[in-house]
Amino acid sequence: MDLRDCFNFHDFRRLAQRRLPGPIFDYIDGAADDETTYRRNTEAFGSCDLVPRVLRGVESVDLSTIVMGHKLALPVYCSPTALQRLFHYEGERAVAAGAAKYGTMFGVSSLGTVSLEELRKAHDTPQIYQFYFHKDRGLNRAMLQRAKDARVDIMMLAVDSITGGNRERDLRTGFSIPFRLTLAGMMQFAMKPRWGINYLTHERFRLPQLDEHIDMSGGALSISRYFTEMLDPSMSWDDVAEMVRLWNGQFCLKGIMSAADAQRAAEIGCTGIVVSNHGGRQLDGSRASFDQLAEIIDAVGDRIDVLMDGGVQRATHLLKALSLGAKAVGVGRYYLFPLAAAGQAGVERALGLMKAELERDMKLMGCIAIGQLSRDNLRFR
Repeated sequence: MDLRDCFNFHDFRRLAQRRLPGPIFDYIDGAADDETTYRRNTEAFGSCDLVPRVLRGVESVDLSTIVMGHKLALPVYCSPTALQRLFHYEGERAVAAGAAKYGTMFGVSSLGTVSLEELRKAHDTPQIYQFYFHKDRGLNRAMLQRAKDARVDIMMLAVDSITGGNRERDLRTGFSIPFRLTLAGMMQFAMKPRWGINYLTHERFRLPQLDEHIDMSGGALSISRYFTEMLDPSMSWDDVAEMVRLWNGQFCLKGIMSAADAQRAAEIGCTGIVVSNHGGRQLDGSRASFDQLAEIIDAVGDRIDVLMDGGVQRATHLLKALSLGAKAVGVGRYYLFPLAAAGQAGVERALGLMKAELERDMKLMGCIAIGQLSRDNLRFR
């Protein structure tokens, strides 16, 4: 099996599983506790059916949308995710290039492995910075200023990650940064020598957004300890309001799951929110993002841009979220598995397949523009 044999999410996942050491595959694929929310994120789309219209003259389709002041050629974007050069040595460079090719935005995490500045210089496509709120307020201000100096377009504060989720697959294999592998985990690395050669023969793995501020060398601080020791569980709406004021630009909260919180975000001046449960990686048993979407859009959709992520594997999933009123939809594992399998070529193939699916499905729905999608297109079982 190679990249040419991949036609959907599950194909990319299988290819990534063949090429990655088990602990790294499980880090991408896994979620919190019993992984109920992870599964439910995708299953939720199945409770909703599309109602197509016919004979509507759909020779050409416009897939563009405007999100927080930025026009995107596609209503799907690459959500910020951590540690990308661990999955493939090209990491964020491959994802940014793929997003730029298809005219959509991409995100860089505080735990990203390529610098904001490098990616900004390389690509003009809108760039998101996913920020984690630290106990050290001076550090928060310094990181905010750095993102401003780098001309980041959208600040995205993760509000569902004040502490790390209980990811038991990682506990079993000993996955962490730096590596603290169990014997079983080490054996799985030994079975995938190609990954190890690539890891060792390319530039040193680092976290450039944090290098200046936090010493992660020599086992000083693991990723799990970063979440439990560096991040601030006392973060409040007042703290976020201050960040919105300091940033003075497009500011988005990622991890909103209730209408009340969405309304509060609008009140303090956020320009967008992402309805998200962090891919099921934080609170297991949390409701699926798609199941909460309509309620939240009804509450604030006329005031701020509402995005969503979680469980998206097909263009039909996009259509359902967009029909409810989402401005755009984020994907994570959907591009991480192809990244792991084939670097930039994998990301581009995944986005290309999604674009082709979306164009075809829009025509079959009888819609020539994203703005024509509405709740009239949907029926819930």
